[in-house]
Amino acid sequence: MFAAERRQLILEMVRANGAVSLRELARVVQTSEVTVRRDVRALEAEGLLDRRHGGAVLPGGLTRESGFPQKSHLATAEKTAIADLAASFVEEGEAVVVGAGTTTQELARRLARIPGLTVVTNSLLVAQALAHANRVEVVMTGGTLRGSNYALVGSGAEQSLQGLRVSRAFLSGSGLTAERGLSTSNMLSASVDRALVQAAAEVVVLADHTKLGTDTMFQTVPTELISRLVTDEPPAHDDRAATQLQALADQGVQIAVAGGGGAVAGGASGSGGDGVPQGRQPRRDMPLPGQRRTHSSGPGAGGPGPQLRGPAASMAAQEPVDRARVSDLRRR
Repeated sequence: MFAAERRQLILEMVRANGAVSLRELARVVQTSEVTVRRDVRALEAEGLLDRRHGGAVLPGGLTRESGFPQKSHLATAEKTAIADLAASFVEEGEAVVVGAGTTTQELARRLARIPGLTVVTNSLLVAQALAHANRVEVVMTGGTLRGSNYALVGSGAEQSLQGLRVSRAFLSGSGLTAERGLSTSNMLSASVDRALVQAAAEVVVLADHTKLGTDTMFQTVPTELISRLVTDEPPAHDDRAATQLQALADQGVQIAVAGGGGAVAGGASGSGGDGVPQGRQPRRDMPLPGQRRTHSSGPGAGGPGPQLRGPAASMAAQEPVDRARVSDLRRR
């Protein structure tokens, strides 16, 4: 077991139990107490746990990461609307990577209807959603299964992504701020997400309004690498989310807001399945302020990455840029 994997397992044990003895930690990670003590000391230096005589405890204010059952019941209508809009950016024949998460799982269900796709993922839930899709090739990373979110993590997952190049990556996370970008509560998940970002010419973050302004331990995608954000319209009283949207737009992130006057929920009567109801399409409000950075098409390449097509291309060419919508959300 690599040091990073060992230390992540130690963190998860401490979070689950509140306090764990060095002897128990050594037994679970199958190493000596001397090595575990060194790991605990390193984690304490990062502020992730506190050492106590003979063990480690959870530091004050550090919350546990919610598991899949809890996450799957949060902001379900918003996630559906976000997935509907995000899927509209993808056309036949593209190669994309899709990270782990409940929102990306919703996206995968919609990607199943687009023929000719190649989808690379470390998520068992994403792969399951695409398993019976017609003419969609699913490529899974290697790695170690993390049961709390059904994702493959660790060095095996990261190594399998080396040398890969796709048009765009769709990622979710635990929090999103203009200052740090996308973040998550898990060290190994963050490391794999960073490898997914390296494989893509464009990064699309899927985050409902409850994640805007939330900052968690491990940064996965800094703001300057986020090409666009797909989110829902925050409630009128949510000043924090509106402020974050404005700040992200000011830093050049293209913003796409699903729905008009509220989220657009899929699966409604007459929608033709779990898509967008007929006669009511997701509202697209991108790009918003800022000229995006040019992404190279590979290491050392001087030219631009793959060209955007379809809805994404038309939105990227939109001028002049209109700040009115995000500014209005902020005033409300």
